[in-house]
Amino acid sequence: MQLNSLRKLGPRGSWITVAAVLAVVLAVAAAIVQGSRPGDPANPGAGNGGAQETAPSPNFSRPEGASQFRPAYHLTPKKEWMNDPQRPFLLDGVWHYYYLYNADHPEGNGTEWFHVTSTDLVHWKDEGVAIEKFKNGLGDIETGSAVVDTDNTAGFGKDAVIAVMTQQDKGVQRQSLFYSTDKGFSFKPYDRNPVMDNPGAEHWRDPKIIRDDANGQWVMALAEGEKIGFYTSRDLKGWRYASSFERRGLGILECPDLFQLDVDGDPAKRTWVLAASANGSEEGRTTGVAYWTGNWDGTTFTPADDGHQWLDAGSDFYAAVTWDDPRLPENQRMAFRHAIGWMNNWTYARNLPTTDWQGGADSIVRDIRLKTVQGRPSLVSSPTKALSVLEGAAETVTGRRVTEDGAGELPVPDSGAYRLDVTLEKGPDDAASEALLKLGSGAAEKGPADFATVGYDFDDGTAFVTRSAVVPGVESLGRVFTDRRSAASPLRGGSAPGRGIVELTVFVDYSSVEVFVNGGEQTLTSLVFPREGGHTVTAATAGGSATLKSFKYTPLAAAG
Repeated sequence: MQLNSLRKLGPRGSWITVAAVLAVVLAVAAAIVQGSRPGDPANPGAGNGGAQETAPSPNFSRPEGASQFRPAYHLTPKKEWMNDPQRPFLLDGVWHYYYLYNADHPEGNGTEWFHVTSTDLVHWKDEGVAIEKFKNGLGDIETGSAVVDTDNTAGFGKDAVIAVMTQQDKGVQRQSLFYSTDKGFSFKPYDRNPVMDNPGAEHWRDPKIIRDDANGQWVMALAEGEKIGFYTSRDLKGWRYASSFERRGLGILECPDLFQLDVDGDPAKRTWVLAASANGSEEGRTTGVAYWTGNWDGTTFTPADDGHQWLDAGSDFYAAVTWDDPRLPENQRMAFRHAIGWMNNWTYARNLPTTDWQGGADSIVRDIRLKTVQGRPSLVSSPTKALSVLEGAAETVTGRRVTEDGAGELPVPDSGAYRLDVTLEKGPDDAASEALLKLGSGAAEKGPADFATVGYDFDDGTAFVTRSAVVPGVESLGRVFTDRRSAASPLRGGSAPGRGIVELTVFVDYSSVEVFVNGGEQTLTSLVFPREGGHTVTAATAGGSATLKSFKYTPLAAAG
């Protein structure tokens, strides 16, 4: 995705970019993460997921000398700028993942692909820049996708890694091909680049390539302003236009994706999903990932209905990519996919108070499924199971009455990296309008300050997140940062309207909060900027009482 394209949105809203990556977490036996780079925001143009494996040691610590906002278990570059993730692929049991990176930020322009590897999608090893910018006369290296060419359709060898991405030179976006014969560690440019020259379009970028086995072809989804163009190829080098999918009211679409999943795990309900990063300002949202369910017939995507849905309701989840695990049998591959997004928002991406790197971070890897929710196939998300390797000893509290004055003493986090699993109930005798989980931090002399509140509104059936500007400079991030972000997810199991329970899973990691509501039927992803010092969690209500049926605190990747 192009950084300058986002700046053209003007009053329509801000752009998030999910980009990507470098791990900051370290395994006990192996040093793990280092840095990357991003495109200059000022002038960008100039797993384990399914297979069983031995998990790495769970004992991790943040890098020595890390700034107060450096996460413990999210991917970040060691220094400088990162943005869009590039879809991972698996070779010889190793996941290969790239993200846009600019080592020259903030003075220099342009992005390139930084490479990290993993065996479990939790711990990442820094492999350095795999595709350098400004080397072939066509510009920098921007968003695209890589595939493993198992049948040598492109002629570079069996299992060659073929990457097709946007290059931009003097404002003109073209698609180029690079190939790797060493399993994705280094790439060479195709000598006939670009493989797709620009037809005169202003927005023509972010090619996402999938294998369409049913029709014996490769398929590309390309972001073309307010539409997604579809192209087909037999050899990944020559591309033919097939059709387009146009939707207005969502700004300039970017970073498309096209994939299949079985609704409710039923192969008879296999369904195609088309997704794109979009601008939701006309709906009272900010930027995020919109998607449609429907059918792909080898030429055209036909949506099941005219409505779109959103993969995440928070402020900071953009440019997401999804992928499956090729080691799994087909029924499991079609039951769920992994997903990762860039945690940032173009409204304030250039003004974050981080000092030792810029560009936000990647989300945790999630597992997404298609589930019937209120009569409609919808993507639901859950933290990928491999994250459990980071967990320490949990502390649990049950059966607490919650009022406006609180819920009594709750476990105290021993660092800024932890998980909460909370079940709240509004019973027949309860009058609370809202239940609140207040996340705070601060040194003893100043006292804690709440940097974020995760809550549930019993009256309208929505979960929400609000953020506070408690450290200098954050107030300049504006209303996109401080406004409440909410997502509808009705109470469960109630005896009457407005009664029942809500389940919240919350991942906190120094400068981010990711909330999964009612088993992932909704998610809200947010950057946060706490004060230095110890962390706190408190519970309270507004308007009356509620019941804290269960509260479990689990430390993650505990510092030091």
